[in-house]
Amino acid sequence: MTPPARRRLLLVHAHPDDETLTTGGTMARYAADPDTSVTLITCTLGEQGEVIPPELALLAPDAADQLGGYRIGELAAACRALGVTDHRFLGGTGRWRDSGMVLAGHGVRAATPAQLHRRALAARDALADQVDALTAVLEEVAPQVVVTYAPDGGYGHPDHVRAHDLTAAAVRRVPEVARLCATVVGRASLDVGLAALAGAGGLPFRLPDPDELPAVADDDVAVRLDVSAQRAARLAALAAHATQVALWDGAPVSYAMSNGVAQPLLDTEEFVLLRGEPAPDGADDLFAGVA
Repeated sequence: MTPPARRRLLLVHAHPDDETLTTGGTMARYAADPDTSVTLITCTLGEQGEVIPPELALLAPDAADQLGGYRIGELAAACRALGVTDHRFLGGTGRWRDSGMVLAGHGVRAATPAQLHRRALAARDALADQVDALTAVLEEVAPQVVVTYAPDGGYGHPDHVRAHDLTAAAVRRVPEVARLCATVVGRASLDVGLAALAGAGGLPFRLPDPDELPAVADDDVAVRLDVSAQRAARLAALAAHATQVALWDGAPVSYAMSNGVAQPLLDTEEFVLLRGEPAPDGADDLFAGVA
């Protein structure tokens, strides 16, 4: 039996594509390290996502409602590109359904729909079972570092908020977890990336309005990972999520979701500390300072 890796990282994401959009470089970087294992937990199949390619429009929830099954294949291809071999759906494939979202105010802020599917991840009475399901995985894998979203889910999506809530609750039960972090984008990093896009010719997407894309204060960032070496893997993984992500291979590279708002592909992935051992100042390693 192969002994467990010395360092173990576990990430909890809401839908297929979230793992690549926010932590693709992180997973590829650590998956390439033979001394580190990477476990990815996805909470739903992303059934309520909007479909970008017209030829796949009938997969959508208001048509054939087959998007979730299709996105299983997209996620598998993204994991191959990133080198991730341990992927699991929370509670089993299809146990909880994408809750969907409604837009709420300025920019890409999201809120919970008035009506939820009976299997929705964000259903009020589902939290206890979700915490139990994740706790079982945490006890099996015994990761030192766990990554999910900030308490607001980054931009308010109810499934991102629920992913945070269930992860925080499960981590409190498992003492092996030394550090719980949230994936974020620092203001300075985002501003530099957007400035580069503003000077790009031929960009097919709309530049975001001021403060339209979520970002956090730079002083709040605890760990900044250099993922420039993982750019090719990240691009391949983004391309795998073709129903959700449109890529522009320009200079610099940009991508957009179904809203058509341009986002830069940054060479750093940033994290804030939610619980546990603080990282040393200027840390470029999620395990820095973890015994």
